Amino acid sequence: MKRGIIFVKTMRDFRKFLSEHKHFYSLLLLVPILIWFKYLEKTLVPKYMIHVSLDDRVPFVKEFVIPYLIWFPYIVYGVIFTGTHSRRDFYKLLIFLAGGMSIAYIVYMIYPNAQNMRPVITKKDPFSLLVRMVYATDTPTNVCPSVHVINSIAVNAALQHSEDFAREKRNGRLASHILTILICLSTVFIKQHSVMDVGWGIVTGMVFYIPLYVLPAIRKHSWDRYIQIKERKGHGSGTFR
Repeated sequence: MKRGIIFVKTMRDFRKFLSEHKHFYSLLLLVPILIWFKYLEKTLVPKYMIHVSLDDRVPFVKEFVIPYLIWFPYIVYGVIFTGTHSRRDFYKLLIFLAGGMSIAYIVYMIYPNAQNMRPVITKKDPFSLLVRMVYATDTPTNVCPSVHVINSIAVNAALQHSEDFAREKRNGRLASHILTILICLSTVFIKQHSVMDVGWGIVTGMVFYIPLYVLPAIRKHSWDRYIQIKERKGHGSGTFR
């Protein structure tokens, strides 16, 4: 009976939350993209193996499985934070996530790829067991560009450009930077991705980062400079037009 009351209250609070944040329904746009990925995982046969010489010099470091797994809650946190603070930041992040994954999946269809760098894990310590869990659930196919990298850049960009995040989370921007770097490094250190996957993931991220954040900032700066010049001229002549 008590559990039933708690469930009803939870559902009531959830409905209230959605009624106050209707833009969260936009996340449903990600559903077909995720279904698309599952379809590719089951149907695509890799034709190209991703590997560069630098991959052979990167050691396997099982401890990096921790930032690799933190990736998912990091993405969820970014979506929830922006969604509860700024619709503008939320929609930018949604465009970045949906667009970045879509480009990655199109690449997988045109250039079906995989990697064969995973070591055989025989140890049974906690880190090794977690790596084995990752290997069992996350196939070494459809790896380039890395969605882990693309989505991490997307969330980090949203948080870095969020005034609310800077104001509410002391040292939050630095922590987000560090976590994004660790997640990107983790993909190669647990041998889930090639260095090439990370590189192309960064390139894909820039395709959205520049138009969503860099260009608007440049336009705003140019407009502010224009207003300042007009004001100075207005004060100098005694008029302002």
